[in-house]
Amino acid sequence: MIRILHTKDQQVRVTWALPRHEPPGPVSVVGDFNDWTPGTTALRARSNGSRTASVVVARGTTLCFRYLGPNGHWFDDEDAADRDDQGCRITV
Repeated sequence: MIRILHTKDQQVRVTWALPRHEPPGPVSVVGDFNDWTPGTTALRARSNGSRTASVVVARGTTLCFRYLGPNGHWFDDEDAADRDDQGCRITV
């Protein structure tokens, strides 16, 4: 799930959420907003049974991203507005 919250000063908080144990193991969101660096935006467990990670970007930004799970397993978000062989793309 991808949540988009408009904040002050033309900023947008983008939050990615996955079930805590699906897929099992650590997962991070990797994309152009963090120079495609694994582990920089790791999903953290929450008390509601999910795990989430958030970034704040300027309104109107297009984000390209994928999830990276254990053992180098890359996967996409079904909620992304656009997907191609390079990953997911959303404009906030």
